[in-house]
Amino acid sequence: MEQMAEEAHEHMVVSAPPGRCWGVATDYESYPDWARDVKQVALLERDADGRGKRVEYRVAGLGRSIHYVLEYDYSEAPAAFSWHLVEGDVLRRLDGRYGFEAEGDGTRVSYDLVVDISIPLPGLLKRRAAGMIMGTALRELKKEAEK
Repeated sequence: MEQMAEEAHEHMVVSAPPGRCWGVATDYESYPDWARDVKQVALLERDADGRGKRVEYRVAGLGRSIHYVLEYDYSEAPAAFSWHLVEGDVLRRLDGRYGFEAEGDGTRVSYDLVVDISIPLPGLLKRRAAGMIMGTALRELKKEAEK
């Protein structure tokens, strides 16, 4: 049975300026303080501007501890940044993009995610996992940025 990657796209308006949203989203080392499922983060490599280029995560998900490394791309900064999976234990793919667009007094934050989990899971569960990752990330980012 061929496993398919799940794609999810969502957006949310955050009552904070784009710069604040960007700051929260790119401060990877603070994720464990506000992102419930993120247990540990290690910056493995920084780019010339000091931003996280390769970042290692340990998260709680699917009833287990999941480990992965993402590589970030800031070529669209400050409007957006993206990432792709470099290595992971149960993930074959975890590619995504955050976009930040001023809207009124706030920011329209968009989130695109492609997830492929290497453990066999029914499509419905995979879609639910992708939706959960995304929904949680956006809600928690909003809460942190609006503090």
